This record gives sequence, C-alpha cells and structure tokens, in this order.
Amino acid sequence: MMVGVGSLRPVAAKPKVMLMDGWSENCNCNCKCHSRNSNSLSLSISRNRNNNNNNNKRSCTCTAGVSVESEVEVEAESTRSRRVSSSGAFFVLDGMPQPLGPTSTSDHGKVKGVNFALYSSRASAVSLCLFTLPHLHAGRITEVIPLDPDTNRTGNVWHVLLSPCPTNTNTNNPTNTKLEELEELEHMLYGFQLDGDFCPHQGLYFDSSNVLLDPYAKAVVVSREAYGLVGPSPSADCWPQLAGMIPSPASHDDFDWQGDRPLGLHHKDLIIYEMHIRGYTNHDSSNVRHPGTYASAVQKLDHLRELGINCIELMPCHEFNELEYFDHNPVMGQHKMNFWGYSTVNFFSPMMRYAAAGHRNCGRDAIKEFKTLVREAHKSGIEVIMDVVFNHTAEGNENGPILSFRGIDNSTYYMLAPKGEFYNYSGCGNTFNCNHPVVRQFIVDCLRYWVTEMHIDGFRFDLASIMTRGSSLWDPMNVYGYALEGDGITTGTPLPNPPLIDMISNDPILCGVKLIAEAWDAGGLYQVGQFPHWNIWSEWNGQYRDVVRQFIKGTNGFAGGFAECLCGSPNLYQGGGRKPWHSVNFVCAHDGFTLADLVTYNNKYNLANGEDNRDGENHNLSWNCGEEGEFASMGVRRLRKRQMRNFFVCLMVSQGVPMIYMGDEYGHTKGGNNNTYCHDNYLNYFRWDRKEEQSCDLYRFCRLLIKFRRECECLGMDDFPTAQQLQWHGHQPGMPDWSDTSRFVAFSMNDEVKGEIYVAFNTSHLPVVVTLPDRPGYRWDPLVDTSKPAPFDFLSEDLPDRVTAVRQFANFLDSNLYPMLSYSSVILVLRPEDA
Repeated sequence: MMVGVGSLRPVAAKPKVMLMDGWSENCNCNCKCHSRNSNSLSLSISRNRNNNNNNNKRSCTCTAGVSVESEVEVEAESTRSRRVSSSGAFFVLDGMPQPLGPTSTSDHGKVKGVNFALYSSRASAVSLCLFTLPHLHAGRITEVIPLDPDTNRTGNVWHVLLSPCPTNTNTNNPTNTKLEELEELEHMLYGFQLDGDFCPHQGLYFDSSNVLLDPYAKAVVVSREAYGLVGPSPSADCWPQLAGMIPSPASHDDFDWQGDRPLGLHHKDLIIYEMHIRGYTNHDSSNVRHPGTYASAVQKLDHLRELGINCIELMPCHEFNELEYFDHNPVMGQHKMNFWGYSTVNFFSPMMRYAAAGHRNCGRDAIKEFKTLVREAHKSGIEVIMDVVFNHTAEGNENGPILSFRGIDNSTYYMLAPKGEFYNYSGCGNTFNCNHPVVRQFIVDCLRYWVTEMHIDGFRFDLASIMTRGSSLWDPMNVYGYALEGDGITTGTPLPNPPLIDMISNDPILCGVKLIAEAWDAGGLYQVGQFPHWNIWSEWNGQYRDVVRQFIKGTNGFAGGFAECLCGSPNLYQGGGRKPWHSVNFVCAHDGFTLADLVTYNNKYNLANGEDNRDGENHNLSWNCGEEGEFASMGVRRLRKRQMRNFFVCLMVSQGVPMIYMGDEYGHTKGGNNNTYCHDNYLNYFRWDRKEEQSCDLYRFCRLLIKFRRECECLGMDDFPTAQQLQWHGHQPGMPDWSDTSRFVAFSMNDEVKGEIYVAFNTSHLPVVVTLPDRPGYRWDPLVDTSKPAPFDFLSEDLPDRVTAVRQFANFLDSNLYPMLSYSSVILVLRPEDA
C-alpha cells in the first residue's frame, strides 16, 4: 500500500457538528459553556433522582442556561431501572455489557428491543444519539439518551437497552412490545457522544460536541447518498456526519443464501485475482446497469470464470471516505479521491457507496447486495478474500478528524508515545494498537463477523507486520497472564509470538479460512518468510516479485534465486515447516507498475497525482525493452509482448499460489503511474473494450495458460519438489548453469496428467538452441513459445493450424533440439512417439 508524499494524511475538516432539536447554536446566557468547537454547545445532562419530582431537565453547564424537558422517570415494578425517553417513544433500560455493539433482543429474552454496548475506559459520561435519516441529512440529532454511570455501565462498558413503547397498552411494561413496533427503532440511526478530558498530550480526545461512530456498527450511513457526491461547500462536506444502522429483528434481516456453503478450495489450487470493486465495472465499456457496484460485479463474474479465476481478493471494501483526499488536481483537471480505500472508517460495515442500493433501508440493502456478490461468486466456483487494513484508520495523526476510535478511547485503540504522539509504523499518521487486549478482541470479533455473517473465505492483511508489534503500555502480565523475566519490550517492538496472531490462528472459526499476510510495514519491519504463522498463514511473497523481475529482464546473478521461486521459495518457507502454497506469488499488484507498464517504463510518471512525482516507489526493477513510453518501434513492441508472456509463464509454472492484478490479463496501462491511489478515472478502470478487441491476444494466452496450470498436477504440489520429481537443465540436459552470468533456467517435471513437461527461460539477449532430455519412445511437442506471434504463442488443441505449426519444428524436434529466441520462454509436453 502506498500513500502520498511523506506518508502523512492531509489535515481533514472535522465532521459536521450536530445540534439537537430545541437548541440553537448560541447560548442565551453569558456563560462559558461553549465546547472546544466554537460552533456547538457543550451540553450536560442532569437527572433529579427525587421520586417526588419527575420534571427532570437537560441544561447547559451554567445555571443560567435555557433548559428543555429531557425525560421522565418511569416507576419501576422490578429492580431493573426503567425510564421513558424524552420523545416518549422508547423505554430506556439498563441493558447488557455483552456483546459490544448493537444487538437485537427481539428473538430472545423477555424485553424486545435493541441493546447498545460501547467500550470506553476513560469517558466520564456517555449519551446515545438517535437520528432519523432526514435529520441526519439536515444536521440534527433526533433524540439524545444520556446513560446513567451507575446503571448503564459495567466496568469499562457503557450499555443501554431501548425498547419501543407499546401502543394501546400499558406503557409501564416493555415486555408488551410487538415486533412491528420495533420498526420505528430499526428505521433510525445512532451514534454516541462521550465526555471526559480533552488532553492530547495525555492521549485523551474526549469532546462531547462530536457524535461518534460505534466501532461495532454493522452498517455506516453518511449524509450523502452517492459515491463522490459533494455539496455546495466541498470543504464542509468532505467529512459528513457518520451514523450506524440499528439492527432489525432477526426475522426482518433474513438473507436467502440459497444453501451457500464454503467452497473449501485448497490453497495450492487457488488462482487469485486482485480486484477493485469500483474499478472493475465503472468504465463506460462495461455496459452494466449500475457501474462500480457490488451488483455490477455479479454481472461480470463470467469474465473471471472464463479466465480460470477461482479466488478474488477484493481491495478494501470496509467503509471508508472516498473524499478524504478531496482536493483539486490541476494536472488532471479533476479532484483527488481516496480510490483504493486503504483508510478505514469502520471495519464491520461494507463500503455503502459501492452498493447500487446506497443507504436505502438504512444500509441493510447494501449488506444484502454484498452478500449476493459472495453467494453468486461461490456459485461460480470463486472464493472471496477481503483485503483488510487493521494497521491504521482514517483518523490519521493529531491533525486528523475525530470520527470514532479516537474520541471513544484513543489510548486503547492507537499506539501512543509517552506524550500522546502517534506512532506511525503505517506511514499514514497513526498505528492501530493491535496487541492491546481490547483491540485484538475487536479484530477477532470483526473477522468472525465477516466469516459467519458475510460468508467471506479469507483475508489478506495489509501491512500485517504491524500486527506483530508490541502495543502501547506493553504489559506481559496483562497479555500472557504471567511476568516475563527481563522483559524489556517497548511500544512497537516486534514480538516472536504476537497475541493477536495467536488468537486468530487458534480461533475455531478463523483457523479454517485463508489468512494472507503482507509481511512488512512502513516502519522498516520486513518479515517475508519469517512472519509468525502457526503453519496456517500465507504471505505475499515480495521476494518472488523482486527476483523474478530481475531475472526476466536479464539481470546477472539471479538464476539460482529464480529457480528457488519456481519451486515455491523453499529458502523462505521450508525451514519453518510451511509448504509452497504458503507463498502467494505475484509480479504486479495494485501499488506499483501494471504488467504492461513494467515492460514499458524505466521510470515512474506520477505527475498526475499532483505531488511533483515525489510519491510512489522509485526502484521498480522494470525495463522498457529499449525505448521509454508507449510509442515505440515495432521491434520494441514485439519484445514487450514477449516479456509480458514470460512473466505470466513464470507465474503459472511456479509452485505456490499465483496472483494476478486486475487488467493485466489484457495489458492494462496506467501510463507509468505506479501509485494511482487518488484517481477515480480511466487509470484505475478495467477497460472492457480493450479486453474485447480482436487484437487482445494476451487475454487468450493468459486464459489458456491458467487452464494448463489447473490441468497439471505437478504445478500445484502439496510439498516442495524433490530431485525425483524435478530435474534441472541447462543448454544441455541435466547440466544447469548457476553461475552469476547465467541467464538460462530450465526444468522438467513428471506429471500424472500430462506425463512430463519441459519448461525453459532464456533471458539472454542472444538466441540459443537447447538440447531436450532424451526420452526413447516419446517425442516433445511444443505447447508454449512466447517468441511466436499469436495465436501460435500457445498451440491449443483447437487451433486450426496447429499441426502445420508443429511441423515447422520437425527438423529440430527429430534431433531432440529446440531453438529459443532471446527473452523467451517455452513449454513442451512429452507424448508417445506414435500418438
């Protein structure tokens, strides 16, 4: 993941301040009750506990403030505290401290309603805020319900149960509430106001003027309806008020999964496709009804199935603010957007504005739309993995907005220095305090939710090395249950047995899904091959990417490293007890060059990002094949086509799990921009018109090569290949050249389906004639030769001129030879002589 220059988020405007009905912006007295935000009033709630006085008031903090009726105590018939909200619409009861977040009690328990539970260790007062959707849009709180610290708090958890007051019945009895009467509550939204000390140098950011988003909210609704929509005053609307969905009775939230069950594909059989939901269908050429949405992605699943993909890795689909970087970009004549989404606002909610349904039905329809995508993907034999960003949040550093975690319990959720400064191992302004007991339980709860409720098949963890670092105020007694002798662990120290990774790895639900670590972070911690794994974690293999790029472009000294990559990187994973399929192999991903740009540009061209070309990786290990840029001579363009095919052959014949970046199958270009995080335009959109062009021969090559890999038993092995299964070759059989100047690597493998295959890479600038292994009674048939023009680069069985093409090699093959051009790769299959 990459962000802008300096890896710091721009200073963002605070969310809109919400004023409650009956209150104006200005206090009518001469008090000093104004909060830290001069545009809002700081309110406090007082309740008279005298049983003879039910006329309790809400007032400003001075005695001269104007007050309005707040709530009326309802006489309890039991020991449970019970009152009626100020609107008279709800009973307000003690509630329960578990589970955290909002929970419908309609299907169990005596009282029907919704329980709200919020963790905050330092808040002195908490109020539950309710919104109707029109009031959210108008910037008004519909109702405020203060929580009693005596009856609505257990330990560090604040909780309250709301039950709609029954109609035409005894209003003193919340057990009479009918399910249909819960609809008034389920059509509302909620947030919290917390009060306490505002002392940043102590890590405290309490401010009762902010309405904060519950970290456990299952859907987030904002006061704008569509993706990228801004009002007449963009600076004020970039951070709209956020509110959470209140859950419906379980019977109202039923989704028809149609018998959907986990596909349970083995890691070794996966072909992963890194995909961006909006970018996948937002180009005009997609010809879908709702471009850029979960619904339109369902319409385009056929493309993935045709290509041979059986696993999609969705770039961030948790709720984020696409206007976070909103600023005019004079280079492009557009506004910068947070397109990639690596800046999470809420980890339980799917990105609402990726749904064609928007926030209809308070976000419930968007959740169902996401579930539909997962269900239909499973029907197509495709698993769904989510890219999750538990290393930081959208609240940034001390200059960022107060949206949720920071205003609720800043010192719990973030890594802080002794004077309240934010550690920045993420490069994005803050670092999530992953190994704090409360935070790691939050992360596990979140992951479980996506598996059990949304049927997600696994997760790729962005900058996962942060999840191995010691938390703020590291306390081994609190973490392990016992003191460690000589423990000198400080905040951010890499831990050999991180509690969070331990919890995830041994969780009875999560241990059965795919877990993939991006095993590094922006603080310099690099753990590829060394990530704490419990024998179930896979890794994005960044070393595979770097070695393959250098060998394919003809750099000396990488023949041995390239051979390790072909075997699944045993140098990284075998010693730790892992298997080849713990290596997720990739050449290109969302950050960095696309496959086409990797062979077109020596330098990055990121001026369109508006940062004077300072952002993005400078060392791309790319080669332009002799001329810089897209407009090149015919010879250079032919060489680029070969090189793209060479990279793809390497991916498909390597042990481990291949991952393809969206668009690389047809040669998508971003014009040399290797950090397109801020572009909601053609740079990041899948070009369906390009894919459908008759001249797009790369797509055919990729599709057939994926099919070949899936047919070969030997290309997805359970374990690392042995000398009995794989033989290395040089220009002569059985004589590999591992010298520093070698640019030729070849191997043959026995295969239960194909019999035997021979694969060779010549990355020299000189052609070579290789001698093939002698197999009496058999002949070698060419299948792939990247030096040939399409469609002869892949001699599929249905190719009309296949026999003629093979005969052109007869003189060589009869002598057990094969000619290879410079920068080319070949695959030959052994067949019986008389076949």
